Amino acid sequence: MPNATDPPRPDDAAPAPDGRHLTAGVAMLATAVAVVSLLVGGLLWAVALTGHVFGAWHSAQSLTQGLVGAAMLGTAPGLFAVGRARAWHEVRSLVLPLAVVLCGLFTVSLLNAGSLYIARGGPVVPVLFSLGWLFVLGLLCVFALITLTWQYLTPGRPVGPSAAPLPAWSKPALAVLGSAWLGIGTGLLVRPGFWSGFVPWSVGRLDAQALGVWALALGVGVLAALAEDDLGRTGPALTALPGTGVAFAAVLACRASAVDWSSGPALSLVAMVAGLLTAGLGGRVLLARSAAARPLEISGT
Repeated sequence: MPNATDPPRPDDAAPAPDGRHLTAGVAMLATAVAVVSLLVGGLLWAVALTGHVFGAWHSAQSLTQGLVGAAMLGTAPGLFAVGRARAWHEVRSLVLPLAVVLCGLFTVSLLNAGSLYIARGGPVVPVLFSLGWLFVLGLLCVFALITLTWQYLTPGRPVGPSAAPLPAWSKPALAVLGSAWLGIGTGLLVRPGFWSGFVPWSVGRLDAQALGVWALALGVGVLAALAEDDLGRTGPALTALPGTGVAFAAVLACRASAVDWSSGPALSLVAMVAGLLTAGLGGRVLLARSAAARPLEISGT
């Protein structure tokens, strides 16, 4: 028998949790982006609700800048929730789309730099805002690439089995919703001149590509949650979806006169926004029910 004074063996140590530990860098990135999203996204969203156009580039309609701000504002609560997680697999369905947004917006801003106020000139406030937009996006983009590389180099164990799998009836709907956002986002990014015709209001090239980045990220997030097949691993993402849906709906309602509601794309957009709201709220309800049922199952055993 081992002596009580002997040093503990590795086998006696507490087992590490499944998967990779969440690194401090990812938590810091999510918190920093959440703060920026509240300030910048809230500003763009609030100004758009009044009907004024404000942003890093000139837009024909306030609706585009308002939707970009709504996406930033709506995802902020989910990003704040990332810091409370312990493992990478609990947050990757939100952090990976976040990386898509940061790198995507920075790339399309650089490719269309001539459309930014800092290049074309104009009132001092938009010029300074566009300068800050480019600088902060670039900084966060580099930070995201470094922290994600660090995260994936962190050793970990295989992730355990799903504790709260998605209901079978929800998977086809999530697949359609994620594919719809992913498809329109890819189209707006790759061929903005053609796909901007499917946006039911006037947009320029940079408008179309900025909207495409966010649509692509939403599609990646929904499909990533579907691939996780575990409600417990999508908590921050489920927190972000309802807020994004509500913020989108508020902009569309306040700027309804700018939208061609008789078109098919407008009806599709309404369905896709409603899908985000339903997926987020429904997921939170199912997750709460699963958490409440788990102690009963344990006590029953």
